[in-house]
Amino acid sequence: MAREFKRSERVADFIKREVAVLLQRELRDPRVSNPNVNAVVVSRDMSYAKIYVTFMGKDTEAESDEAIKVLNGAAGFIRSQLAKQHKMRSTPKLKFFFDESVRTGEYLSNLIAEAVAGNTTEATSENIAEVASENKETDSGKKIED
Repeated sequence: MAREFKRSERVADFIKREVAVLLQRELRDPRVSNPNVNAVVVSRDMSYAKIYVTFMGKDTEAESDEAIKVLNGAAGFIRSQLAKQHKMRSTPKLKFFFDESVRTGEYLSNLIAEAVAGNTTEATSENIAEVASENKETDSGKKIED
């Protein structure tokens, strides 16, 4: 029977949970305020882990740059704390990155909302027939005969 999850995915999930707790409870640096661990990607050989984080109140990468530097500086401490929590042979080296996916998702959501709000015409059978006939044209401008 095949496993449902790869080992690297299980390790990534463990690292995500434990690093989130460590950042909330153990890291006492005022430059790192309200961190959120969004994703963890572990290499196939489990020697490296990329940790994607965001910070409450810091919307851009430029604002979060100092906090990311602090986290990368504390990566050794966080890694040693992780090593105490599991029984793996080795603990992956940690590298922190600012997660742009949250901001990208908000941007795309706003674009979709604007498109829906700007679309005041309803799709009628006549509109659909017009669009369908326009789409039957080829690149050379000739209509395809049915």
